[in-house]
Amino acid sequence: MAIYQFALHNVRCAGCVRSVEKSLNSTEDIQDFAINFADRTATVRTDADPSVVIRAVEAAGYGADLMQDQDDYEKRAEQEREAYRLTLRKSLVALTAGGVLMLAMLIGWMPDLHTTGGVLQGVALGVVTLAIMVYSAGHIYKGAWLGLFRGDLNMDTLIALGTGTAWVYSTGLLIITASTPGILPDAAMHLYYEAAVMILGFILLGQALESRARGNTTDALRKLLDLQPREAMRVRDGESKSVPVAMLLPEDHVRIRPGERVPVDGTVLEGSSHVDESMLTGEPVPVKREPGDLVTGGTVNGQGSLLIEVSAVGQKTVLAQIVATVREAQNAKPALGRLADRISAIFVPVVILIALLTAVFWLWLAPAPAWPYAIVAALTVLIVACPCALGLATPMSVMVGVGRAAEQGVLIRNGEALQQAQSITTLVLDKTGTLTEGKPQVVGLHCEGDETELLRLAASVEQHSEHPLAQAVVEYARDKAITLTDTQSFEAAAGSGVQAEVEGNSILLGNQLWMQEQGVDTTEFEPHAERFSEAGRSLIWMAVDKQPVMLLAVADPLREDSTEAVAQFHRQGLEVVMLSGDNERTANAIAKQAGIDRVIAEVKPEQKQQVIKELQAEGKIVAMVGDGINDAPALAQANIGYAMGSGTDVAISSADVTLMRSSLTSVVDAIAISRATVRNIKQNLFGAFIYNSLAIPVAAGVLYPLLGLLLNPAIAGAAMALSSVTVVTNARRLKNIALR
Repeated sequence: MAIYQFALHNVRCAGCVRSVEKSLNSTEDIQDFAINFADRTATVRTDADPSVVIRAVEAAGYGADLMQDQDDYEKRAEQEREAYRLTLRKSLVALTAGGVLMLAMLIGWMPDLHTTGGVLQGVALGVVTLAIMVYSAGHIYKGAWLGLFRGDLNMDTLIALGTGTAWVYSTGLLIITASTPGILPDAAMHLYYEAAVMILGFILLGQALESRARGNTTDALRKLLDLQPREAMRVRDGESKSVPVAMLLPEDHVRIRPGERVPVDGTVLEGSSHVDESMLTGEPVPVKREPGDLVTGGTVNGQGSLLIEVSAVGQKTVLAQIVATVREAQNAKPALGRLADRISAIFVPVVILIALLTAVFWLWLAPAPAWPYAIVAALTVLIVACPCALGLATPMSVMVGVGRAAEQGVLIRNGEALQQAQSITTLVLDKTGTLTEGKPQVVGLHCEGDETELLRLAASVEQHSEHPLAQAVVEYARDKAITLTDTQSFEAAAGSGVQAEVEGNSILLGNQLWMQEQGVDTTEFEPHAERFSEAGRSLIWMAVDKQPVMLLAVADPLREDSTEAVAQFHRQGLEVVMLSGDNERTANAIAKQAGIDRVIAEVKPEQKQQVIKELQAEGKIVAMVGDGINDAPALAQANIGYAMGSGTDVAISSADVTLMRSSLTSVVDAIAISRATVRNIKQNLFGAFIYNSLAIPVAAGVLYPLLGLLLNPAIAGAAMALSSVTVVTNARRLKNIALR
């Protein structure tokens, strides 16, 4: 199953999005999709050919182009720039014409409809304004017409009804006056041609400004796409040749010269250099890379020359997966956004009903002649209530927030993770590899017998385990030049210990509880264990033939920024809990160093998920940070899961947020960005709701009995356009929020 990205054309409101969604939902072979109204794109998961998706979008009355590489995105960007320029030109034509007509009306140059010359002049104005309306807003009228046939009422419907009513009313007035002079009172003899074109001018100007502002919100994604160079220096049979990156295959050899970007993921074969990975991870300090190390496409080589073997190309590279994650997240809708969608779905029919009731009200109660009042009030309601701002409120904030997070090396995978962050009460931290560096070292031991011989036996068994503590024992033995031997019957008890047969001896290595479960009496070693534990050391007990023989003390130092990160979590109002498989004394000593509130120690890997459940049962909203395979169930169980990017693929795929930089300060940033984004969404939704809640009654004429004020339809158009621009501008503030 493939995931495709499509650029959508002529999608101008939430109603247009619903039309496309309806068509995609009715198309077979489309498993899943998400439409981002803010940047007019659709992400589709399907087994079908992309042309099937394009035909489905076209069947809804819109257009779509498949977006696959940088060229497609650059082409789309140019199309957006040209659309902005065209919309701006159309708006200026309409505003200029409307402004001239309005000025003519104010200084008394408008035609006197009681005369034949005035009627002819009015007809000429009608033809000119009709031409301007078709030129400037033909796409709007076409969209309204198609929507009517599909049964989809949208923003185009309201604009077409409002401006069309103004033009038709004015034209009808001319016809009646020409055929039956004197039948209408003087107060009714007013043309609304200038209002129709002024409304369109303001609406188009708003769309142009919105498009301009919206274009700057996708900077993060464009920066990511621009990270991959187009050419690479491939080396074959000792000869170097520049080729397009798309031609590279796994196992190809590529030369990366000083200062060049790494074109694809690969393993260093020759050379040594420091590589700047900041654009992907947010980590400012270049990382040394030498033979055997991995390099990631999009990073920048330093002063050295590297020869790499390509390990991943195309959509399998880390950069491509990051881009896909950002795209998917930007298309996500938190619950707040789905609420806005449900409201938008019924909004247009409700506004049309309000406009009709407004017209009836004015016809019933307005002073004679009532028609002008009824037309103006109904027209103003239709124009002022266009739900553009409501449709933009959520996707604009999500797009900017997810992009800002990506720039910090934080990959937010779904909309719910954004919204849930504001409610987190408790943050659970795995100890090893999350709070600590995950690189433990043996720093002390106590043994009964030959130390070298016991270390040889211990390391011989531990060499078969992937646990960080086991690897620390192996490294300690190798540093002492101890030669390891073969083992038989190796078995591992997850989170507890290992056992094996070595030269006829039954060897057990693990924690104290597991030793006791295996029938080992640990009493004699407990004073030494207490001394090590109080110093914050993790303990590995060793028994030979069920007799305790050695106690190894392992130190895994806290990350440099862990203490500061915990302090930041407290400032964010969070309770911080540490999960650890260590004994309580060791866990408490480490927690005290980090300033952590609560410790849950001696937790087996399979118990982590249950611990999260228990915290949730206490009424806490829990976020979990981890990096290992044994963290995956807990990450999935937590309300929000944060996975360190240096961790396993299983942990990362189980989490809602992936941290490309292995630092808890990334979690601080992730929570700050999520909360700021939700705050921004609420501001936008509140503004949109308040705008419509106040504007519709004013447009309907509620102030007329008190102040004699009836809102001008052209001013209503300007206000509607301004509301959309305000939403976009407010969302863009997320690009500059302070994180720490």
